[in-house]
Amino acid sequence: MSVSSQSRSGSLAETLKTERQTNSDLIRVALPGIIQSFDPDTVTAIVQPAVKFVQKNADGRTSTHNYPLLTHVPIIFPRGGGCTLTFPVNDGDECLVIFGDRCIDFWWQNGGIQEPVDQRQHDLSDGFAIVGPQSQAKKISGISASGAQLRTDDGAAFVEVATGHDITVSTPGKLTATAKTTEINGPVTFNGPVTFNGTVTQAAGSGAASFGEDVTAGGISLTEHVHGGVQNGGGKTEKAQ
Repeated sequence: MSVSSQSRSGSLAETLKTERQTNSDLIRVALPGIIQSFDPDTVTAIVQPAVKFVQKNADGRTSTHNYPLLTHVPIIFPRGGGCTLTFPVNDGDECLVIFGDRCIDFWWQNGGIQEPVDQRQHDLSDGFAIVGPQSQAKKISGISASGAQLRTDDGAAFVEVATGHDITVSTPGKLTATAKTTEINGPVTFNGPVTFNGTVTQAAGSGAASFGEDVTAGGISLTEHVHGGVQNGGGKTEKAQ
């Protein structure tokens, strides 16, 4: 650790104060940052710290400077139990970089419990990036006060789980669900046209199909179709076979 000129002279209190400040200046805890690039294969980013550091010159004057770019910064996605929540990470996204107490190199490469390959502490080389903190310049608006949402920044598309237990999916785009089978337990209401590109089968149970308007099958109207080769009379036809 370097010893300042002030610590070589003056009272003990001044010396201790100076050394405490010197030690504090060497400790990195957390800084807001700006993503410069993201590598989805290594799940790391290059980050520019968004607050400058203060440098004190020999004459006591101070100046501010950009921190160097932080490279190979692991990105934190919420993860656990075999599930992960991922989202795009774009250049210019804001983040919070937190710095490890010890060197993370061996842990990052191999996982598990590792030795610190270097004796550095609270170093710029040992940061993790949490994407999501928002400056007032880039904050989102329209946050729901009644439920949890997975949403786009503009709020146009979202999935919401409300505190009242309702679940809402809304999008101006296309909604696609792909599954081996789909099972819905409960009444279903369609408020728009429905197109089936496969067969419709009632495989079990019972129940009638009821339609308030006409039904067309093979181009033939159910309510308007007629039969040829018959004579008018007072009787009724038999039930459909």
